[in-house]
Amino acid sequence: MRVLVIDDDAELAETIAVGLRRERMAVDLAVDGPSGLDRALATDYDVIVLDRDLPGMHGDDVCAELIAVSRRGRIIMLTAAGSMDDVVGGLGLGADDYLPKPFDFPVLVARITALARRAQPAIPPVLRHGDLRVDIGRRRAWRGDRQLDLAPKEFGVLELLLSSAGRTVSAEELLERVWDEHADPFTHAVKITVSRLRAKLGDPPLIHTVARSGYRI
Repeated sequence: MRVLVIDDDAELAETIAVGLRRERMAVDLAVDGPSGLDRALATDYDVIVLDRDLPGMHGDDVCAELIAVSRRGRIIMLTAAGSMDDVVGGLGLGADDYLPKPFDFPVLVARITALARRAQPAIPPVLRHGDLRVDIGRRRAWRGDRQLDLAPKEFGVLELLLSSAGRTVSAEELLERVWDEHADPFTHAVKITVSRLRAKLGDPPLIHTVARSGYRI
């Protein structure tokens, strides 16, 4: 899952990013409206956490621009204002959810996870394939009775492959959806991560390489 956090409070944005990365999400940051909009338009994020009071371009305007171009990613707006008028105003712009500051971090994680499922075509909260089970909400995975100790990128790759329901997923798409903006497009990170994931999943093998195309479950 890939998330963009747009908040001019750099310390808060970094704290959110660290917490979300611990929840096995790939996170990018922006600290003003224009740079946030540029990133949101350039990358296919699953969820955008958007502060309403931004310098350079108000969060409302960023939201309106994203809705106008029909971006796939879901938007959750954050603001220090919590009146009913603020909530109605934010949702009226097309935001998918609204969370006033201060907020409990587990609530933010739960809402991001729920919105990410809505960004996809009807993905269930628990993905299954044979004896493999992946709980998207709890960010946990099991094969049979064995819980898998997966690194964040390994979990992200597995989640994307499972949610693709047998479709071949290219290395480029995996890099785009699971890694953040600091990933080197010429790196072997995807290949290495898939290799480690295969080892942790064990036998019989579940991830298959499709020559010159990518990977599939």
